[in-house]
Amino acid sequence: MACNDSGVTRPLPTQDTATTRTIFICGYVLFFAIALIAGAVGVHWRTWLPGAEGVKSLNGGVKAAVYSFMSLIH
Repeated sequence: MACNDSGVTRPLPTQDTATTRTIFICGYVLFFAIALIAGAVGVHWRTWLPGAEGVKSLNGGVKAAVYSFMSLIH
């Protein structure tokens, strides 16, 4: 933890931030492709992706699935 002049501590930027961002982007692209292909075929894809069951929009469902996926690997 780094301490600035005001006495508030905040984490230093690390490699973990870049790794987390990379995992999020890769997971988002993968789940978005699954959702698009399944949607084009006419399959209910929300039941396949963890956390996306109750979300109405494509983007929201994919984000929910990626956040659920990331919580499992952290």
